[in-house]
Amino acid sequence: MTPDEFAYAADLIRTRTGFVLTRDKSYIIENRLSPVVRRHRLKDVGELIGLVRDGAENLTAELLDAMMTKDTGFFRDWKPFVHLRDETLRGFSRSRPNKRLRILCAGVSTGQEAYSAALTVLESGWFVPGWRIEILGIDLSAAALAVASRGGYTQFEVQRGLPANVLVNNFTKNLDLWVIGDAARSLVEFKAWNLLDDLSPLGCFDVVLCRNVLAYFDLSSKAAVLGKLRDGLAGDGRLYLGASETTAGVAEGFRAIDAGLAVFARA
Repeated sequence: MTPDEFAYAADLIRTRTGFVLTRDKSYIIENRLSPVVRRHRLKDVGELIGLVRDGAENLTAELLDAMMTKDTGFFRDWKPFVHLRDETLRGFSRSRPNKRLRILCAGVSTGQEAYSAALTVLESGWFVPGWRIEILGIDLSAAALAVASRGGYTQFEVQRGLPANVLVNNFTKNLDLWVIGDAARSLVEFKAWNLLDDLSPLGCFDVVLCRNVLAYFDLSSKAAVLGKLRDGLAGDGRLYLGASETTAGVAEGFRAIDAGLAVFARA
């Protein structure tokens, strides 16, 4: 991949996804695009970028999908989910007379975080029948969302953070996959959506999980996305970021609820 090819690919990826890659990270492009090159029997990544440059929209979509980070797991960094259950959800169970709760999982990848949120709701015991629970998972990757919608995970995937009792109570084994049960699945919906686009059509949310997503964005993109998430957060809503992420010095209009767990509210 020549410097010019890298510059074109990096600019395309940044513009369309917010994912920033510096020249020293060119190996990431090479590694992630190699399967696309093999699938289409191309000579190398340079040829793929050339075809994208010439307007091959199908390859553009595959290139962008391949570049999306899909590293996720059930109950990742588990402590925020304890806070979600014991503090946020318990509070909302007492303060929502309309008995409606909406949760957004931004950058949901293959769905484990959205299903973790659903399992947290179910296991909490705070929500009696009659509540309307909606959990929306959004992501740019069509391939990841297809996995999320199927709700089936390998033994390795369920072992990453999923307690044995929760697995047994909420999943069934189907051949080589563990498939999440209807009780949790019925709470979750997935949509293809770009965080850089307008989020207002998605509506207002009581909880937003945007964890370990913004770390890949440049500062202006982080600020823009956080501003959109703030505008879509209920007045007493809660925003959960990744452990190393913060709103401080990035976007205005937030206050820390628990800075150590990266939990924030509207100021």
